[in-house]
Amino acid sequence: MLTRIVKMTFEPENIPSFERLFQASEKGIRSFPGCLKVNLLQDMGDPSTFFTYSQWESEAALEEYRQSEFFKGVWGQTRKLFSERPKAWSLKTKDI
Repeated sequence: MLTRIVKMTFEPENIPSFERLFQASEKGIRSFPGCLKVNLLQDMGDPSTFFTYSQWESEAALEEYRQSEFFKGVWGQTRKLFSERPKAWSLKTKDI
């Protein structure tokens, strides 16, 4: 399993547009093959900063999603709203 965290910072006036876009695409993300979970989080100290937290069956499943037309369409709309370059992390759970 792979966990993906993406940090996105938006212009304040673009937050409602982003929230509508996420709400409209959330079901499509959740139902994409290999997606186990997706959540949207908002920074309590900086409301213009959001994170997506998603879990995927594998790195291959995430990459298939990232190469999909669905992702390209959603990301293409989302990136126009950023105030800063997004940051992303792909993480694996360590069994210690």
